[in-house]
Amino acid sequence: MLSIALSPHVAQPLDGKQKGLKPVSDPLPPSYDYATAGVDIAAGNALVSAIKPAAASTRRIGADAGLGGFGALFDLKAAGYHDPILISGTDGVGTKLRIALDTGLHQNVGIDLVAMCANDILVQGAEPLFFLDYFATGRLDPKIATEVIEGIARGCIEAGCALIGGETAEMPGMYAHGDYDLAGFVVGAVERDQIINGATIKPGDAIIGLASSGVHSNGFSLVRKLVADFDLAYDQPAPFDGQTTLGEALLTPTRLYIKSCLPLLRSGQIKGMAHITGGGLLENVPRCLPEDLCATIDVDRWALPPVFRWLQEAGRITPYELGRTFNCGLGMVLFVDPDRAEQVIAALDAAGESAMPIGMVEEKPGKALCRLRGKPGAWGAQQGFDHITDEA
Repeated sequence: MLSIALSPHVAQPLDGKQKGLKPVSDPLPPSYDYATAGVDIAAGNALVSAIKPAAASTRRIGADAGLGGFGALFDLKAAGYHDPILISGTDGVGTKLRIALDTGLHQNVGIDLVAMCANDILVQGAEPLFFLDYFATGRLDPKIATEVIEGIARGCIEAGCALIGGETAEMPGMYAHGDYDLAGFVVGAVERDQIINGATIKPGDAIIGLASSGVHSNGFSLVRKLVADFDLAYDQPAPFDGQTTLGEALLTPTRLYIKSCLPLLRSGQIKGMAHITGGGLLENVPRCLPEDLCATIDVDRWALPPVFRWLQEAGRITPYELGRTFNCGLGMVLFVDPDRAEQVIAALDAAGESAMPIGMVEEKPGKALCRLRGKPGAWGAQQGFDHITDEA
C-alpha cells in the first residue's frame, strides 16, 4: 500500500513491511478563525455602531429605516411623487483619495463622493432621494472609516438624500496597508413631465456657469504628478493660497448644486445642464446638447481661479488641455432662454451660487460640440485661442 501525505500534521499510513517506524504524532494545528485571515468582525461591528448617528441624521420623508437590514425601503408616495421616473448614478472620488491618504485628512472625501453622484442625476432634473456607499480596505481602521462615512452623511444632508445603507469590505491582501477605496450610488426621482434632457435647447439660448469650489474630484492624477515632480509637500503652504496648506486646499470638497438648482428645474426655467467632471468643459458640455448645436463659451467672462492658474503655470498646460481636463472654475453649466438668463442668475445668486453668463448656443451641423474662445492672456495663452471638442 502506498503512503498518501494528507498534510504535514496528519499521520501517514505505513506499509506493513516498513518495520521499526512509528506513526507520526504531531499535534493538531490551532483552530482557524476570521481574525486569523485578517478580517476583524468586532471592528466592523464597532464601525456600524459609530456611524449610526450620522446615518440617522440624514433621514428624510420616504426613508425612515435605520441601518442593519438586508435592504432599505423608500416610499415615493410619501415623498410627494405622483408619476415619477427613477434616475440612478454611481461614481467615485478617483485619485483625490491618494491625497487624503497621504495627508491623513479624510473628513471631506465623503462629501466629494455624494457630490459626484448627486450632481450627475441633478442634470436630468432629479431630486436625490437615497444614497449608498462602498468602502473597501485591506484592514479596517474604524476611526478613518468613521471620518469618511460621517463626511458622506454631511454630503447627503446637503444634497437632501438619505444615507440608507452601504458596504464596508475588509479584504486582506487586496489593498496596500492603510489604503481604501470608495464608490457611491444614488437614486433620485423626477416627475415624468419634468425630465430635463436638453431637447428644447436651440440656437441663441444663453449659457450660464456656476462657480466650482476648486478642482472638485477630477484631474488629480495630473495634479499629483505636478506635486511630485516639483517636490512639493502637502503640509506646506499652498503656492496659490498662503492661508492654507497645499493638501487642505486640494481637498476642498466638491460643490453640491442641488438646493440652488432644483427649484429652477422644477419651475421649467432650465432647459439643460452639464456637470463638469472628467473631460472638463470640452467633453461634458456637449453631453446635454442636441445634434447640430455648439455651445460657444467665452473664457474671458470669468477669472480662472488661483488653483488652476498655478496648475497652468507650473505645468505649462495649454488652454486646450485645461479645457478637457479640469472644470476651470465652473462646476455646472446651464442652458436657458436668453430672456430668462438675468432672472435665473439672480435666483442662483440669491441661493448662494456665483452665477455668470458665459456664452451662447450656436448652430453647427454635425454632432454636439463645445467651443472655448479666449483672448490673448486668457488661461496663460500668449495668443488668442479657439478650441473645440474633438469632432472625431
